[in-house]
Amino acid sequence: MIPPQEASARRREIEDKLKQEEETLSFIRDSLEKSDQLTRNMVSILSSFESRLMKLENSIIPVHKQTENLQRLQENVEKTLSCLDHVISYYHVASDTEKVIREGPTGRLDEYLGSMAKIQKAVEYFQDNSPDSPELNKVKLLFERGKESLESEFRSLMTRHSKAVSPVLILDLISGEEELEIQEEVPLEHLPEGVLLDVIRISRWLVEFGHNQDFMNVYYQIRSSQLDRSIKGLKEHFRKNSSASGVPYSPAIPNKRKDTPTKKPIKRPGHQHDSRVKHLSEALNDKHGPLAGRDDMLDVETDAYIHCVSAFVKLAQSEYQLLVEVIPEHHQKKTFDSLIQDALEGLMLEGENIVSAARKAIVRHDFSAVLAIFPILRHLKQTKPEFDQVLQGTAASTKNKLPGLITSMETVGAKALEDFADNIKNDPDKEYNMPKDGTVHELTSNAILFLQQLLDFQETAGAMLASQVLGDTYNIPLDPRETSSSATSYSSEFSRRLLSTYICKVLGNLQLNLLSKSKVYEDPALSAIFLHNNYNYILKALEKSELIQLVAVTQKTAERSYREHIEQQIQTYQRSWLKVTDYITEKNLPVFQPGVKLRDKERQVIKERFKGFNDGLEELCKIQKAWAIPDTEQRDKIRQAQKHIVKETYGAFLHRYGSVPFTKNPEKYIKYHVEQVGDMIDRLFDTSA
Repeated sequence: MIPPQEASARRREIEDKLKQEEETLSFIRDSLEKSDQLTRNMVSILSSFESRLMKLENSIIPVHKQTENLQRLQENVEKTLSCLDHVISYYHVASDTEKVIREGPTGRLDEYLGSMAKIQKAVEYFQDNSPDSPELNKVKLLFERGKESLESEFRSLMTRHSKAVSPVLILDLISGEEELEIQEEVPLEHLPEGVLLDVIRISRWLVEFGHNQDFMNVYYQIRSSQLDRSIKGLKEHFRKNSSASGVPYSPAIPNKRKDTPTKKPIKRPGHQHDSRVKHLSEALNDKHGPLAGRDDMLDVETDAYIHCVSAFVKLAQSEYQLLVEVIPEHHQKKTFDSLIQDALEGLMLEGENIVSAARKAIVRHDFSAVLAIFPILRHLKQTKPEFDQVLQGTAASTKNKLPGLITSMETVGAKALEDFADNIKNDPDKEYNMPKDGTVHELTSNAILFLQQLLDFQETAGAMLASQVLGDTYNIPLDPRETSSSATSYSSEFSRRLLSTYICKVLGNLQLNLLSKSKVYEDPALSAIFLHNNYNYILKALEKSELIQLVAVTQKTAERSYREHIEQQIQTYQRSWLKVTDYITEKNLPVFQPGVKLRDKERQVIKERFKGFNDGLEELCKIQKAWAIPDTEQRDKIRQAQKHIVKETYGAFLHRYGSVPFTKNPEKYIKYHVEQVGDMIDRLFDTSA
């Protein structure tokens, strides 16, 4: 049981807590009432604010809409005023730009093109909005006048500033290829930079806005004339300076020259120029006349043409670089084709004239004209890759011009080679043309000089022969591997074999002709000396040059064969002394015993032998002294051999009969000592002795 005191205390405690809870509950109730009151007040305020906002909105929105409409109206008015100003400006374009158009674009291209742009816009406006307006006709006429002025300005700029390239500059351009290998190539300045920029701007305007292509014709006509004049100027310059100095300038070897292009003797492009060039004309000409003046002119014409070909390639390349800046891309190839026609036609015509002149010369057996064919043909072939590159995109007829000329030159060159070989074979045996001293015939020296000259043009000459398929003529089988896809392109080995066969043919023809000519001499000994000299000359010439290697390609024993021929002629010559030595040989001489008196008949025989030897020796020495053996080595060899034979025979005869009393006047018959005989033979073949 809980004691009463504790229960009373517990109750009081509970009552106190209950009272506190009631007070808390009463506070919460009061707070809720205040919150409800505040909520009601806030709702009332918000309702009032909403009502007021609705009233404000109903008042402001119409005002805003009205303001917006007013702003739109204002913008429309401003746009309308702007459009009116723009339209009105088109009506003033003609009057505003007429003075500029009338005065032309010279010196103020920017302003002029600006005015043309305004006129063009005016034309477009009136065409779209008022096609019947008189203003349209006015601005159209002004536009056409302005376009014509631009065309005229284009022509004027091109005409005034397109000048022929100076020969000195062209020669520097040609010769500078090797000299400037490391340096960057500087292009030709055909037009001043400012003028070029104006020309480009005008051309672009004419294409884009003027819808005009006539200026392209103007361009190619002016530049074509300039190109043609440049090449002709070079040719004339080359001729004048060549005739004045006697030494043509050539760009084949770099020249450190800075000013005068005609002071140094330089090789022509791709040509080893030596003294044999002059001799070649003699070798090619069967008339043996004085050709020096004509030869010099031929060299000048040949070199001038070669230079002009090189100049055309370089100038055409430069012209194309200029053209691509001025002419629209899709018109460039056609315009360039037209631009180069005059200069190219001139070159081709001159080349055909050279071919024609060569044909006529061959007909009359004047082979000097072939001089021009070899170096020119070689240069054309060397230049052909550049030609082909320059002519890319041109018409087929343009591209085929150079191959056609090359074919013509190869044909006439091959004809000249064949006719020359035939001429060597058929050169007539004219007594007045034969060397009286039995020295080398002019035909031989000319033929050898010609063959030596071919060494400088081995590939060219071989190609000439190959182009005519002369393998059939020379019985050389044509291996398919020796030709390329082109019918006129042969391997170098096949061409070399053809050239070797041709040289052997010329040498064979020459040998046959020399044999025939040797029969003109009545004296067999002189005939032998003549053949010896010519054979020896041929052999020495072959050995001193590459001809012997070239001949050996198809004829391995040629050198041995010539040596055998030479030795055979020496033996023939030595037989001429038999009529001298036969007098003093032991056969038919009297046999006598020492101390026994000779009979009259025996004495007479000895006298006749001495007299026959003396007369024969004197006669032969007198005759053969006037003969010639130009080769010192051969001359000494023949003298020594003959001297040995005669001295030995005469010495034995003199030893046997010199002391025999066959006459009372021995000095009458024993006229020479052995050494005197040797001295006389040493003076053979020496006209100065």
